[in-house]
Amino acid sequence: MRPDARPGWRLLAGLATRDLWHDRKVSLCIVASLVAVIAPLLLLFGLKHGVVSQLRGELLDDPRNLEIRLLGNHDLDRAWFARLAAQPGVGFVMPLTRSLNAQADLMVDNQRFVADAEVIPSGPGDPLLGAHLTPPDGDRVLLSASAARRLEASGGERIRLVVLRKLDGNSQRGQREVTVAGVLPETAFPRPALLVSLDLLVAMEDFRDGFAVPALGFANGRPAPPRERYARARVYANGLDAVAPVAGWLEGERIETSTRLREIESVKAVDRVLGLIFAVIAWTAAIGCVASLAGAFLANIDRKRRDLALLRLLGFRRAAVGAYVVVQAVLLTCLAFGVGYAAYLAGSTVFNRALGANLAADAFVCRLENLHILLAFASALLIASLVAALGGYRAIHIQPAESLRDL
Repeated sequence: MRPDARPGWRLLAGLATRDLWHDRKVSLCIVASLVAVIAPLLLLFGLKHGVVSQLRGELLDDPRNLEIRLLGNHDLDRAWFARLAAQPGVGFVMPLTRSLNAQADLMVDNQRFVADAEVIPSGPGDPLLGAHLTPPDGDRVLLSASAARRLEASGGERIRLVVLRKLDGNSQRGQREVTVAGVLPETAFPRPALLVSLDLLVAMEDFRDGFAVPALGFANGRPAPPRERYARARVYANGLDAVAPVAGWLEGERIETSTRLREIESVKAVDRVLGLIFAVIAWTAAIGCVASLAGAFLANIDRKRRDLALLRLLGFRRAAVGAYVVVQAVLLTCLAFGVGYAAYLAGSTVFNRALGANLAADAFVCRLENLHILLAFASALLIASLVAALGGYRAIHIQPAESLRDL
């Protein structure tokens, strides 16, 4: 090699790989020390992410956890609803009539009926609908799972919506035939209920207030005035973290609310506790790993001073010798991370089968996303490179003449 020649990166990597294979016992010891840190950390973070994600997923799967219920009846105009919808964190808003007017009887025949089912107005973006159901419109309605079981009704079947009132001492019965467009998931709403358009619910209240409602079969009487005010509202936050702010805004409007903040805060508390535990263990393990790697690399450099000096004598510049040490650290870290990831996969399988035996079929207790794996790999490479850089700094000060002293 000419004195002014610069060895290429391919030659550098090849020499580093052969050197690690030549000292494979020492290399395996370094790899084992890295695996002892990487595998437990991956399992620990996988448990944290899996448990917390499972709990948050269960909360999000139940729309009631995002609901902010307004207690009592109020006098809410359209301007108020517009201000509420404009608040950050509000995911869905729908006006409601008085609670006594939001019930009706559902009938298929004399044997299949539901008395006093809840009638709920719905529209686009309603969390109860999920991702597959379309909002009710006109005569198209949706049934809750319990109401569908009692009526033995499914999509496409016709049912009767029956509303009773007493006017001038006479009992009157308004009814309308509607089509079942779909059935809500079991977890969406546990009680017998019918999801309708807001216009149909308003027509029911107008009927009970004594107005003429042709939609329910009563065209005689005073026409109902245009609806400008409502007694209540259906309000849902767009996420678990938004429930408290939206409830706080409503309380600032002097409206009492009911939420499931206790369950949400319990999940957040679990997240904080597991996060603290993971952080303490991770930092302790990382400091121990850095100390172990620093000692191993520095001792290895002292043991190979003559070999590194020989590289300098053969034409390797100082930067190349330093890079030689870093390349070895990167190769060892890649191997260690691969073994550690394999150990994580085996351990997570055991956890998911043993601890997840009583959970749903698609549930998990230990899981990492691809992004987590990439971040963990990048972090391991960064730590190993920084530690190796310390050894590389010592290596670049080795003089070529040191290789001739023992000749």
